[in-house]
This record gives sequence, structure tokens and C-alpha cells, in this order.
Amino acid sequence: MKVHLDLSDARWRKSSYSGGGGECIEVADGFTGVTPVRDSKDPHGPALVFPAAAWQSFVTAVRTGEFDAR
Repeated sequence: MKVHLDLSDARWRKSSYSGGGGECIEVADGFTGVTPVRDSKDPHGPALVFPAAAWQSFVTAVRTGEFDAR
């Protein structure tokens, strides 16, 4: 199912986990039920849109170290 989401007025912010070395992602808040994500190096390029619950699960896993090298 394809849904068009107008992101032209989105307010993007860099992830707090982006180290400042240029490899950053940005997210846009304020969209009901979804979280748009884009590559900060390509602000006019495509964005991925994740269900809000899935994005929150990912963020929680990052915060708790689930993806850390062992």
C-alpha cells in the first residue's frame, strides 16, 4: 500500500546519536502514526517513513545497547 505523505513543511532534526562526522540521519516529528527519516547528506532525496511504534522500538533498542558489538 502506497500512501503519499507531504514532507515539504517537515521540521527535520538530527539524531542525538549522530556523531557529527557527517553520517547523520534526521527525523521529522509531528506526523500522526509515522516517523519520517532521511539522510542529512541528501536533504532533497527520499525519506523513509516508518510506523511510529516500529521507530520507537528501534530507538529503544539503540538506547539500551541491543545493537552494540559484543
